[in-house]
Amino acid sequence: MSGLLGATYAESYAQDQVLATLGGRTVVQALADGDDAKQVWRAVVAAQEHASR
Repeated sequence: MSGLLGATYAESYAQDQVLATLGGRTVVQALADGDDAKQVWRAVVAAQEHASR
């Protein structure tokens, strides 16, 4: 995520940004719950692509 968002923002994003595609959880929560890292990454990328529109 650091490459996409920058190191500082990536950490904050992972802890604070709730994504609907992750079932209303943050990246940190989804990974802690055992979600596949590739699926979590895809959710982050999709959210960023949507936000840039």
